[in-house]
Amino acid sequence: MSEHHLPDNIAHFARALRKAGLPVGPGSLLDALAAVEAAGLGGRDDLYWTLHSVFVTRHEQSPLFDQAFHIFFRRRGLLEKMIAAMSPIAPSLAAEAQKQEAGALRVNEALQPKAEREQPRMEETEISAEFMASSTELLQSKDFAQMTAAEIAQAQRRIARLVMPDDRVVTRRFIVDPRGPRIDPRASFRRSLRSGGASIELARRSRRILHPPIVALCDISGSMDDYTRIFLHFLHALMETRGHVKVFLFATRLTNVTRQLRARDPDEALARCGGVVKDWAGGTRIADALHDFNRDWSRRALSGGPVVLLFTDGLERTVDHDLAFEMDRLRRSCRRLVWLNPLLRYQGFEARAAGIRAMLPHVDEFRPIHNLASIAGLCEALQQGRDAKADPRRWTAQAA
Repeated sequence: MSEHHLPDNIAHFARALRKAGLPVGPGSLLDALAAVEAAGLGGRDDLYWTLHSVFVTRHEQSPLFDQAFHIFFRRRGLLEKMIAAMSPIAPSLAAEAQKQEAGALRVNEALQPKAEREQPRMEETEISAEFMASSTELLQSKDFAQMTAAEIAQAQRRIARLVMPDDRVVTRRFIVDPRGPRIDPRASFRRSLRSGGASIELARRSRRILHPPIVALCDISGSMDDYTRIFLHFLHALMETRGHVKVFLFATRLTNVTRQLRARDPDEALARCGGVVKDWAGGTRIADALHDFNRDWSRRALSGGPVVLLFTDGLERTVDHDLAFEMDRLRRSCRRLVWLNPLLRYQGFEARAAGIRAMLPHVDEFRPIHNLASIAGLCEALQQGRDAKADPRRWTAQAA
């Protein structure tokens, strides 16, 4: 490959990044070409960090860039050829076998030319109902982190069409109800004043039936990123059916994104969330986030006896007494505390991590959340009440 092919390959790489979801425009491409020309190429790291400095503008974009870089320049020894064109004395680089990480399928789709993805046109056949059913079941059970971009889009559409839980409860407040079982003395007396007390028309009332408020605390650290984005689509759909839903995101700090998530379009809502969150795909400080919530938000967010959905893998950076204390405080302030953990997707999961063992005694339910089936299971659990299968005591007993 001659040196004059270098701009073409960087342009192809920039287009692939844009297809994979990074905001790469013509200006970024020109900056990248100028940076590579100025820096020169002495090895893989030189090219990697030169392009990284131009194309990556937010911390959470770095993992996607990393996968795209290694997949794109690994093909046909392209990286070796580019380095040889810019620096003939650079050493040869051996191809590296890499394990497919979460999101790699989406990167592969973006990097693979359309012509290679298109299959020869076959004769049209009637698709059987059995085949359609098996495809649906496969998507229902597929892990979010292993989905392609097309499958994620399909999953998001299915989430938007989910039947949200009808978990209405009888509250202590009363409303006017002509057929209510109780007489309202005050309203009856006010009505009697209209006739000067000559007659009394009994007013009736009944207890108000409402959906309990939902408060979601979602972990957006690096290990949770692929799952949180899909779960936010579920919370967006849930907001469409009920008014009292509050959403907080945390990694190293706590951010209230309730207002941002109320945008009509779900993609716009997630983009707004990303705009106000400064620690997306960062580290994890669960105890600090819970402390901030209990101190600053609990009185406002936890009024009305809400159901709290705690969405995290529980892999706390530092575990001390504070984590158990804040979990206990949160549990005492809500109607029901449901812990949603993607790690439960593993059949041999055991609650061995110190953070998980500190949190488990303070939750009412411990549920998996890694595919469409688990989200449907959550809807069913919210509607039917506590589920014995999600009893956290079975996990604490195993860890003991």
